[in-house]
Amino acid sequence: MDEDQKNHLKAYGIAYWTISKQVEVDWLLNYRGGSFLIKYNKTVEDECKIRGVSYEVLADGKVTNLLNEISDPSVNMEMVKLEKTPKIAVYSPKSKLPWDDAVTLVLTYAEIPYEVIYDDDILQDKLSKYDWLHLHHEDFTGQYGRFWSSFRYATWYQEDVKNQEALAKKMGYKKVSEMKLAVAKHIKEYCAGGGFLFAMCSGTDSFDIALAAEGVDICASMFDGDGADPNAQSKLDFNKTLAFQNFKLDNNPMNYEFSDIDVTSYRTLNQTNDYFTLFDFSAKWDLVPTMLTQNHDKVIKGFMGQTTAFKKNLVKTSVTVLGENKGASEVRYLHGEIGKGQFTFYGGHDPEDYQHAVGDPPTDLNLHPNSPGYRLILNNVLFPAAKKKPQKT
Repeated sequence: MDEDQKNHLKAYGIAYWTISKQVEVDWLLNYRGGSFLIKYNKTVEDECKIRGVSYEVLADGKVTNLLNEISDPSVNMEMVKLEKTPKIAVYSPKSKLPWDDAVTLVLTYAEIPYEVIYDDDILQDKLSKYDWLHLHHEDFTGQYGRFWSSFRYATWYQEDVKNQEALAKKMGYKKVSEMKLAVAKHIKEYCAGGGFLFAMCSGTDSFDIALAAEGVDICASMFDGDGADPNAQSKLDFNKTLAFQNFKLDNNPMNYEFSDIDVTSYRTLNQTNDYFTLFDFSAKWDLVPTMLTQNHDKVIKGFMGQTTAFKKNLVKTSVTVLGENKGASEVRYLHGEIGKGQFTFYGGHDPEDYQHAVGDPPTDLNLHPNSPGYRLILNNVLFPAAKKKPQKT
């Protein structure tokens, strides 16, 4: 999984497919970009050839030397056994909206199966069927993505509002914001109960904002028919959030922004100097952060979204920062725990489309088979499959 790999993204699909066939896969953390070790199997070899994934066949003696090298206490490497294929759910509306989801794009490209669920499924307690849940370009505050200013006359926007209001009524809620809060709370409970949550773009900050604003009206009249609480800011409860604290709401409904968590509106970076760096973790002690940062590059090209990156001083101290632009005080990639479960937030919309606009065509991943930015998504897909080792205490 270093620079010699011709298709990093499909390699994850090979690992997932192999586990699904009850064939053992070991993830060699920090060895040649986080390579996978599979006991020789002709069927797996043939599948690598079909999918265009690079591989090497090693003699038993070489494998023994390799495993000895990895187990050396002085070397920052570790071997993790991947023992089951996580059942994946992608949270996405049934109606077609004019943007694409980087996660569904890469799961499809890597040939990793997933199921689409939405608000009604979650409110009907169907989340327990899944090991891993993904949230992408979503607004859990009930403000329809703050698209009102630019797209209120667009057919897709009007249809989305109509569909959301109809679903809220069907599910017994007076407002869409009330339904979205209930969904966010269900997801939080799912995660605390042992689920794995991965979110990108506005699925990150709008989720925490909705939780903090429980019982408080933060929606202007064009979103829910009545005005927002003028004292909403002082009523936020940051104890209810997963990743962020002490943020300030953006009270102007004309702005394409929810709060000051996201740095998009005031950042000074552009495409030529927009990068973030992955942290190095101890593979033998910090297993999960090491899995989540496996890559053939440590410096990753930045990319924008409605939520591009997170203001560093608003990230809770209990959260582990996985990737940041230190000079700009921007966190791009973070991970945390809640109860028995874990969550990962990743800023930006599409790792290979710097400024993906509404209505732009989907990214063709055939053109980006070695994308370091997309690899981070797939690290999150595989890490729930890892056999957990006892803590070294």
